[in-house]
Amino acid sequence: MKTTVIGQGAEAAVAKSLQKQGYEILDRNWRTKICEIDIVAKKAKTVYFVEVKYRAGAAQGSGLEHITTRKLNQIKFAIRVWSQNFNWQDDCRIIGAEVSGPDFENIELVEIE
Repeated sequence: MKTTVIGQGAEAAVAKSLQKQGYEILDRNWRTKICEIDIVAKKAKTVYFVEVKYRAGAAQGSGLEHITTRKLNQIKFAIRVWSQNFNWQDDCRIIGAEVSGPDFENIELVEIE
């Protein structure tokens, strides 16, 4: 299976999980020429920016380990761009979503910031 298809499956599973937990999905795969965000979700008055990482097995390490300082800085930049585009000035947070399993059944959500 191609990595794009796997990534889309993992993102769909995370979006579904978030919706079950009461989040409203505002956008998936939001992109500009210079940045991207996997999932933008809202719960109460907070917008959450979700970085999804899929791992087929433990040999690849934790998906959350792959959210490096560099990646976190890219996410923060994308949040600034998104916030300007949508005139969002209220609370926002970052969630790392680690997905595993052949059917994307294992999902761990960790608030990073």
